[in-house]
Amino acid sequence: MKPITRQYYADKVDAWIGKGQIIVLTGQRRVGKSYILKDFIERHKDTPNNNFIYIDKERKKFDAITNYEQLNSYIDERLVNGVHNFILIDEVQEIDGWEKSLRSYRLEDDIDIIITGSNSKMLSSELSTLIGGRYQEIYIQSLSYQEFMMFHNLDDSDDTLWMYLNYGGLPGLKQIGIDDEEFVWDYIKGVHSTVVLKDIIERQNIRNVTFLNTLLRYFADTIGKLSSLNNISKFMKSQGVEIAVKSIASYLEYFKNAYLLSSVERYDIHGKKLLESNEKYYFGDIGLRNLIAGGERDRDIEKVIENIVYQQLIRMGYIVNVGQLKAGEVDFVCTKPNERLYVQVAYIIATPETMEREFGALDCINDNYPKYVISMTPLVKRSDRNGITHIGLREFLKKGF
Repeated sequence: MKPITRQYYADKVDAWIGKGQIIVLTGQRRVGKSYILKDFIERHKDTPNNNFIYIDKERKKFDAITNYEQLNSYIDERLVNGVHNFILIDEVQEIDGWEKSLRSYRLEDDIDIIITGSNSKMLSSELSTLIGGRYQEIYIQSLSYQEFMMFHNLDDSDDTLWMYLNYGGLPGLKQIGIDDEEFVWDYIKGVHSTVVLKDIIERQNIRNVTFLNTLLRYFADTIGKLSSLNNISKFMKSQGVEIAVKSIASYLEYFKNAYLLSSVERYDIHGKKLLESNEKYYFGDIGLRNLIAGGERDRDIEKVIENIVYQQLIRMGYIVNVGQLKAGEVDFVCTKPNERLYVQVAYIIATPETMEREFGALDCINDNYPKYVISMTPLVKRSDRNGITHIGLREFLKKGF
């Protein structure tokens, strides 16, 4: 099947071609990194003097490439002099010592390298050690709402938004289809099993799988709530599970390294500094979160919306923190170079009390940066209340701010 171009990522990849950087596509398994590689080939295959060397470590035909010496041999046999060679490797972390090989090929003329990876060896801190500073990391997320509509040929509607909030944005659902809910959840279960097994249990040699699943369920139930390792330990103890704080910290890092979870630090808005204790956690794909949490979405819709807004803000290029005020909390403080804005997320604002709660926290911020409330309030139109802009969720997911 011909890959669907995800234009946002296609543009980012193309922009780094020819700049002497190894392009690294990171992100959770099954969010579409492989298809971005295939789409790159599809988009550039008719350009004269391009030669593609493609390795997919999830396919058995490449099982013989297990270390950097074998990788060197495979590439050398396929390099063509006098043309532009592209080395593309999917799930490169499955090849021992891959960095030794690619550091060398990066120095050659007329070679560009694009690789993907799904675990801790592909985090920024590790990449800096493995391949130095000559790389560009592009974080791949599951589908945005706009992409979800494009992949499934859907119009913007309440039903479409509900499916997105419920099923999430795993691109592989394109092949499964989303008409049969049982098939959808079977596919999501398969992705969950693959991520947990390959990138956590096997890689970290986990023995206490029961606790792993219990802890992951805890994070699914508490997205959008401040958590500390001590509080998690106390909760587990109340459930009859004795586990050391140090062990919880290790498991949490495993989840983050597999891109299942992201942590969001607190930011003191008045003191203008990051706070060290307590963080919030959000899932990389809301469909996986909903699978783990179980139940119906009407019971936890506010958590789901907050997770969706967080992921969209990351997609828009913001660094996101939780805003801390003396009088309360602001869901998100979003920054870019020379830009800052504040975001509060709500389900439905239907009463004066809800209005005061959601807008009141933003009223307490005494600066002139933009402030927004995002909600699913029916028939809401972009409006202004004392300098705070109210936006409907669908409008935000389609158009941003």
